[in-house]
Order: sequence, then structure tokens, then C-alpha cells
Amino acid sequence: MARYLLRRLAFLLVSLALASVVLFVLLRLLPGDPANALTSVGAGPEQIAAARHSIGSDKPLPEQFVHWIGQLASGDLGTSFVSSLPVAPEVGSRLNVTIPLTLTAFALAVLIAVPVGFVAAHRRGTWYGALLSGVSQLGIAVPVFWLGMILIAVFALNAGWLPAGGFPPDGWSQPVEAVRSLALPVITIALVMSASLIRYVRSATLDVLDSDYLRTARALGSSFGRAMWRHGLRNASVPVISILGIELASTLLGAVVVESVYALPGLGSLLATGIAQHDYPVIQGVLFVSTLAVLIIGFAADFVQRIIDPRLRGRLSGGTR
Repeated sequence: MARYLLRRLAFLLVSLALASVVLFVLLRLLPGDPANALTSVGAGPEQIAAARHSIGSDKPLPEQFVHWIGQLASGDLGTSFVSSLPVAPEVGSRLNVTIPLTLTAFALAVLIAVPVGFVAAHRRGTWYGALLSGVSQLGIAVPVFWLGMILIAVFALNAGWLPAGGFPPDGWSQPVEAVRSLALPVITIALVMSASLIRYVRSATLDVLDSDYLRTARALGSSFGRAMWRHGLRNASVPVISILGIELASTLLGAVVVESVYALPGLGSLLATGIAQHDYPVIQGVLFVSTLAVLIIGFAADFVQRIIDPRLRGRLSGGTR
């Protein structure tokens, strides 16, 4: 296990280093000059040159890259070109919104998708099994921003049960208002995510229901529930865990849409502001943290798969499958 963890950790670090290079290069290829955000309209060449010098964008790209990597190595995400404030504390404060939003929506989606997907597979020959499958397929086609606006219209504007957007100025020091502010965004993400997960849970469950080992267990006298618990659950969960990792990562990266709909001060809104202002340190900081989170999620999903599946467990010690 130690060998496996070290190998995966090395792969994570190499992937993070490559992502840093790609991120730095792609940002410099985008049109626009970050110095324009620091100067007024109609600024002359001397003012623009002074702005570039103040933020260091007039230095050669290799020198800028080495400086940025040095900052990352010391845990510093840099300083915003526009606000002149450190990026790391700003990213941390935005994560206080994005992480609870993402994790709560993910947990709710799993609670919805697992039982519904199982019933849709187990009762595939019934009308309600077909209905559950059809509703999940329809849910996949629903844009998240459209669903968000519908929920705002129904539960915020018409019913007045929940706020239409925003977040308490004091953050989680007002826990009731914070939870109320995240309720609709969480439901929005969870409904869209669960529609996709139901399809994967149903497919994995169908593979188990049609398997020879489950039929053998039933023939030896095990009840359906006991056979599924002892033999089916573990095998069905292996492919689903991989999908769960992908869905969680995509939700974290796609939070910018939901945060824009509900005017939440999360990581996505910070990224959108940074892009609009060509604030390279902010963009780099947000994307670097997001990339790190995605790599960690992938590592965790891969590790859990190998713990659950005996066929993969040998890889933990370098064995063959």
C-alpha cells in the first residue's frame, strides 16, 4: 500500500506541475493586457509601461514563470494586480462558500441517485421503473442555469420561502441565513447531478442483476437482499465510484454557473471577476487550487476503488491483476 500511495503521489505532483505550465502559457496567449485594468481610459504609452512594470508583466515569460513557481512552492498564490491584496486569503474565503455548496449538493445527489437508480434497474419491466429512467434522461438535458431560474421563480419570488440569491455579509457567523442562502443552489446542483448519476447507478445495477454469481448465490438459497448485499453491492459500486469522482470534480469546476445565477461569493465568481479584469494572479490561483482539488478527488476515487474491489487490491502492493 505504501508503494502504491507513493507512486500515486508522485503522479499527482507531476500532473500538478504540468498543469501549472499549461495554465501559465495559456493565460499569456489570451488577448488583452492586464495593465489596462490598472490605467484609466485613454492612458498614454508611458502610463501603460509603468503599470506593466509595477505588476511585472514586462519581464520575460521564463522569469515570470520561475517567480510564480517559487511563490507556489512557498504556499503563496501571488498578489492581485487590481486590488493589490494576497490571492490566497481571498481564495480561502471564497472556498468557505464553494466547498459547502459542492459537498452538500454532491451528498444530496448521491442520496437521490442510489436508491432511484437501483429501483429503476430492479423494476425495469414496470411502468414506474421506465418512468424513473425517462425522468433521469430528461434531467440530463436540463441546463443548470435554467433550472436555477425556475427554482428562484417558484420558491423565492412566488412562495417567498427562500432567498433568491446572495450570501450573508458575515458569512457562516450567521449559520441559519447561510444555510438558507445555499438551499436553492444546493438543490439546483443536486437535481442536475442526480439525473446523470441515476443512469450510471442503473447501468451498474443491471450488470449485477444479470451476472452469473448473483444467480448462483440465489440458487444456493440466498435471498435477493442478502445476495445483493454480500455479492452485488461491492461489484456495482466500483464503476459508480469512478463516476462519482468525475461528477464531484466537474461540479467543483462548474460552480461558476450556479454561483452566477444565485450571486454567491464563491470561487466561481472570483474566477469570473479575474477573467474580466485580466488579473493573472487571481486566475492562476483559482485554477491552480481547482486543479489540485480535482487531482485529489481522482486520487481518492482510485484509492477507494482498489480498497473495495479485491481484483484491484493486488495493485496496492505492486501485484498483477
